[in-house]
Amino acid sequence: MLEENIFSFVKNELKTIQNILSPGYPKNAENLKENEEVLESDKEERKRIQTAKCQRQVKANLKNRFQCVFEGIAKAGNATLLNQIYTELYITEGGTAQVNNEHEVRQIETASRKSDRPETTIRQEDIFKISPVKDKPIRTVLTSGVAGIGKTVLTQKFTLDWAEDKSNQDIQFMFPFTFRELNVLKEKKFSLVELVHHFFTETKEEESGSFEDFQVVFIFDGLDECRLPLDFHKTETLTDVTESTSVDVLLINLIRRNLLPSARIWITTRPAAASQIPPDCVDMVTEVRGFTDPQKEEYFRKRFRDEEKSNRIISHIKTSRSLHIMCHIPVFCWITATVLEDVLKTREGEQLPKTLTEMYIHFLVVQAKVNNVKYEEGSLGKMAFDQLQKGNLIFYESDLIECGINITAASVYSGVFTQIFKEERGLYQDKVFCFIHLSVQEFLAALHVHLTFINSGVNLLREQQTTSLAVDKALKSPKGHLDLLLRFLLGLSLQTNQTLLQGLLRQTGSSSQTNQETAQYIKKISENLSAEKSINLFHCLNELNDHSLVEEIQKSLSSGRLPTEKLSPSQWSALVFILLSSEKELEVFDLKKYSASDEALVNLLPVIKASNRALCETLSSVFSSQPSGLRELDLSNNNLKDSGLKPLSDGLQSLHCKLETLRLSGCLVTEKGCAPLASALRSNSSHLRKLELSNNNLKDFGVQQLSMALESPHCKIESLRSEYSQLMLV
Repeated sequence: MLEENIFSFVKNELKTIQNILSPGYPKNAENLKENEEVLESDKEERKRIQTAKCQRQVKANLKNRFQCVFEGIAKAGNATLLNQIYTELYITEGGTAQVNNEHEVRQIETASRKSDRPETTIRQEDIFKISPVKDKPIRTVLTSGVAGIGKTVLTQKFTLDWAEDKSNQDIQFMFPFTFRELNVLKEKKFSLVELVHHFFTETKEEESGSFEDFQVVFIFDGLDECRLPLDFHKTETLTDVTESTSVDVLLINLIRRNLLPSARIWITTRPAAASQIPPDCVDMVTEVRGFTDPQKEEYFRKRFRDEEKSNRIISHIKTSRSLHIMCHIPVFCWITATVLEDVLKTREGEQLPKTLTEMYIHFLVVQAKVNNVKYEEGSLGKMAFDQLQKGNLIFYESDLIECGINITAASVYSGVFTQIFKEERGLYQDKVFCFIHLSVQEFLAALHVHLTFINSGVNLLREQQTTSLAVDKALKSPKGHLDLLLRFLLGLSLQTNQTLLQGLLRQTGSSSQTNQETAQYIKKISENLSAEKSINLFHCLNELNDHSLVEEIQKSLSSGRLPTEKLSPSQWSALVFILLSSEKELEVFDLKKYSASDEALVNLLPVIKASNRALCETLSSVFSSQPSGLRELDLSNNNLKDSGLKPLSDGLQSLHCKLETLRLSGCLVTEKGCAPLASALRSNSSHLRKLELSNNNLKDFGVQQLSMALESPHCKIESLRSEYSQLMLV
């Protein structure tokens, strides 16, 4: 039988050879071509199978990496499934990629007042699907948000949903990176393909290698933590994904669309660092606002299954404006939940903390109690203060050494205060240290300043030894980076808070300056400040439990007898503070109710800016009826609409109006509102030089009207910003 099989095989092979050698062979070429096509088809099938295998491995690894989260700091046995606790975040389309120098707590306050406005909201799974410009595909998205607002968890949820086949299945590969990981590769060279292989080793077997044939998403989380020299103006052009260069050059060319032009890119950042990416490289800007009020409640109800407990916590948060505002930040919700759970469990009947200082003292006490240690005043607080002065929020080993901190000691700290100061290790990266939120660093910095002063008499904020001068230094900070530190510092001076600290500290002293003196000083200096600049001072008075000035204005408001023509600057500031705290007043703000005067307009600008709709007839009358000293007006994200723009445009043409800068970003303006605005721009009497119109629905006709106005010899516009390229003067 075996011999017969061999004979048959040889016979068939000889026949094949004979066919090839025969004169009629060309007629068999078609058969050969068919064979080649089959072979090519088999090759494509093997490639498809290999790609599918690689994709499954990438998804499996990403699922394993992101399916669990650690509230606070990661430690064994403390993981929670992300899908179990994830609460939808409030994400809006629009915003700006420019630098925002406001303190992040101020930005949170602003965001908290805008969370119920008619804005374009975006779900995380649709981040690449909603384009602000019709028919223009979204390739690069820049998402900004303050520290702790949930940007990282957002990208993790986006990635996890893809890895679990829940969304965005048109994407073949997703590669999430953090700038912390990339920073440590600063001195090394990779090609783009090698960089992917470096972090995602399972892709090394992918036959195509370059990923040019696939829909790929790159996520770069934490631009504000980037220590790479991202110079978009002087970097060489690179188009070959297999050519090695520095990591910063790779990133720049990827973002510039020189490398993998079809790839999608998602970059997250804190607002102050957003301007590192040129606007022409970004297709859409989004903003993470954190939790809306209903989302806050959802978080606490998920955290506390006991309905009575969750109701009490939610009710308590609503009684404190400071806590209510801060709970827009998910990480502060976690801090609040940690503290209130402990107080309710171990100190039943005790008054719950109402101020930020009380909340953070309790938080420090809880963590020290959990780890059974005393808080050592020294290295941790000193580092928090020194690095805050330098503007550093992420610390590497070199930073700790520079601050005089022993690396071993730092590791001990991260073990002792596991919920405050953390040491992170990622793929191929060195040790990275940070506080869980900027506010925690500011609190420990304030505690260090406080303890240094009461124990040695040295005021670290000023050579002269008075608390009032600490107030002065904070006020002079152009970016407001000492605002929250000052609030904590004043809160720590209260005797009740010092009593709380006594069980935690090894030694305490007493402040030489009374709280009453400090409160009086704050009231005095608020006389010489703008209403907007004074807002933080009223938060400071709250930390000192001094509500006298605010209560005085509230009493006058309630009685209906508020003599605005007789208000002092500090009383104007108190009025602004009250109005900004009132959600009802900001629905529709009528300036005329308080006084249709230039003085009122200037003093109440923060309220006008924050309101959902300002009655612009009053603004127009202010500009038209008397000389106005106002040079800049920001109505961004105000529900102005075309009906509000008409009277405002009329006011711009008044001889009394000296306005030079007008910001109308996100004001729901359409092409109908462009006609009166264009008329104002053509007016010889208009002084307007800078105009912001981004995030409005101007359409082609509106753009055409404004373009014609810009050509007028009377038009003085030097800077006009809009997403419509034909209107971009800068």
